[in-house]
Amino acid sequence: MSRLLISLLLGILTAILVNEISFLFLKSESGRAPQEITFVIPAGTATRIESGEQIEIIPGGSKFVIGDKLTILNQDLADHTFGDLFIPMGSSVSTVFTQSNNYSYSCSFQSEKMLGFEVSEPVSFWLRVGGIMLAGIPLGMLYWIYGILVFPIKKYENKEA
Repeated sequence: MSRLLISLLLGILTAILVNEISFLFLKSESGRAPQEITFVIPAGTATRIESGEQIEIIPGGSKFVIGDKLTILNQDLADHTFGDLFIPMGSSVSTVFTQSNNYSYSCSFQSEKMLGFEVSEPVSFWLRVGGIMLAGIPLGMLYWIYGILVFPIKKYENKEA
């Protein structure tokens, strides 16, 4: 029984090591808590876009997490749109992302007139623990089976003479 517990513990420790090192190296936007993100449309943006200048206020391919609040502040002398949101000059609009998806919005304050971005679920502590358990327990069982094959359990003989 102690061999099984030691094997499970080793499997979980191995999973913690691999999972957390991977998380650190592959850290993405989804590894953070939701936050408020503000973008400003500066004065003269509409004029600059009409003259052919390349403007990118929100970087294409931006990544957000569920719960992020996106605020767009319009300091331009023209009204703008962001998807279904109308942003009158001198005002701001906000939206909170509630679903994970890849979005493509029409966007009047970008040169391309379209903006693609991704909204994903934030990686929580419990999601990471679940991943560790899903990897660690089967790995511990494999360690246990391997240990039995390499170091078989010896039968104790009762020698009475």
